[in-house]
Amino acid sequence: MENILQNFDVNFNYQVHFTSHLFDPANDCLRNYLETQAVKAYKKKLLVILDAGMAAHYPELPQQIGSYLRQVNGFQLVPEIITITGGESVKNDLPLFLSLVNAIDKYAIDRHSFLIGIGGGSLLDLTGFVAAVSHRGIKHIRIPTTVLSQNDSGIGVKNGINFNGKKNFLGAFAPPQAVFNDSHFLTTLHARDWNSGMVEAVKVALIKDAAFFNWMEERATALSGGNMDDMEQLIYRCAALHMQHIGGGGDPFESGSSRPLDFGHWSAHKLEQLTNFELRHGEAVSIGVALDSVYSYLLGWLSEADMKRIISVLKDMQLPVWHPLLEKQAGKDSPVIAGLEEFREHLGGQLTISLLRSIGKGEEVHEMNVDKLYEAAAICKKLQ
Repeated sequence: MENILQNFDVNFNYQVHFTSHLFDPANDCLRNYLETQAVKAYKKKLLVILDAGMAAHYPELPQQIGSYLRQVNGFQLVPEIITITGGESVKNDLPLFLSLVNAIDKYAIDRHSFLIGIGGGSLLDLTGFVAAVSHRGIKHIRIPTTVLSQNDSGIGVKNGINFNGKKNFLGAFAPPQAVFNDSHFLTTLHARDWNSGMVEAVKVALIKDAAFFNWMEERATALSGGNMDDMEQLIYRCAALHMQHIGGGGDPFESGSSRPLDFGHWSAHKLEQLTNFELRHGEAVSIGVALDSVYSYLLGWLSEADMKRIISVLKDMQLPVWHPLLEKQAGKDSPVIAGLEEFREHLGGQLTISLLRSIGKGEEVHEMNVDKLYEAAAICKKLQ
């Protein structure tokens, strides 16, 4: 008998909305979206998982969310708005993950219902994974509340939690149904989180858009100082570039070895783990971007002037460009540099690292010279 070949395409589409004061009764952005998803035959359910930090900053927020969602035609809000601690620790908490899966079961959230995650990137990673594995996939909506999640992780298709000390070891590719970026939520951020979130914009500009990098170079100090108009522009442009990559002929489910949007990330993931996540993700990525930019310079690809421009922008954004863990420890190799193989293993296939041919143009390599990496780290230390 002949083999039977099956082949089919799955079409994904979702929108990223930009607004402010999302749960104000006068704001119909989320309401209009949900009502387009309603059906006459029955009411769909809504389950909300909220970052406890947001609830602390806005004590009235849970009540506002409840009042707003209970007025949406065709939907029923479950009796409880679940509040959990945000930050990277939630991705290391298997009992918390299972408790959220149990909430899906408790409130009978089916594949026509919606899970709404409101918080930073870690919370959205967790809630997206909960949605992806419950009933083999329920619908989820992301409402990112940090700079980092509004311009990068919150608008993408990846979800996951950490396992066995490895970042995002358990996870799934599950696009959201929609994303709602509320700029007002950014006003609660600590300066450290405001600044560290901007590095993903620097990253994507360096590999894709020189003009965007030039724009940030001119405004880096104002951005770091809290200019909201500039920040809204940065988030919109960064989100657009990420979305173009995901849907514009890239590899959204990472079936190959290429991952250009992870420029600067191979060392960042290891730095986060080794510092027990005391380094913010954006701070670790800043160090990784600096390291790989200097390495690109040492290869003769990037001019010294452009390399120093990159370092200056990161420093003007109050971000680090070096960490002691990049140096040899007690005569042994740096644990960060030793993590190259772990990065390859996470992606699979051959090692693939994005470097810079110039500002705005990335290029991939499949090997890294360890001696040059130590040389690059030494230059980062000097420029720090």
